[in-house]
Amino acid sequence: MQQSTSVWFIIVLALITANLPFAVQRPLLWLPWGQVGDKPRPVWLRWIASLLFFSVLGGTAYLFYQQIGDALSGWWFATLVAAYLMATTVLLAIPGWRMQSDADAAKSFVVRMLELLVLYGLCGTLAMALEQNLGNRFPQTWEFYAITGSLYMVFGYPGFVLRYLLRKPRRRRVQSADRSAGTSTASSLTA
Repeated sequence: MQQSTSVWFIIVLALITANLPFAVQRPLLWLPWGQVGDKPRPVWLRWIASLLFFSVLGGTAYLFYQQIGDALSGWWFATLVAAYLMATTVLLAIPGWRMQSDADAAKSFVVRMLELLVLYGLCGTLAMALEQNLGNRFPQTWEFYAITGSLYMVFGYPGFVLRYLLRKPRRRRVQSADRSAGTSTASSLTA
């Protein structure tokens, strides 16, 4: 993969993954605390499941980082990138599959930010693997991560706007519909 192609691939992938926590109502992470719609389980079992989930997710990212970074360009490289994307997609879908129903699923803002942070790490791992595959990976300092993290959050802004700023509460819509219906009835009675 050429450098410009890999840069655009990472930019598009970052744009998609940054909006994913705001677009999907099901949880993407197995967290140690209970969420709305989650089955009741003991606290110690939640912590073990969460640690196991994050260990498998981190191990998968590290394994593919090594394999993609050392792969020769060609069909094997493309297969590894596709396998990494599929493996992380399946791992992130598992917590949503364990929910009782879609109607019960609800995520808080903190959970969405944690998902955003984990997806930033997964996308960054792929970007570092692609950089290592192209040649020597450059060492980054904290400034690099501050800038790319801020850029990643900016990429997630459209999803944030659609989820929180353009959302109208149901109560207000129902109350305003009742008021307008009541006003039109009252005006027709007086006329």
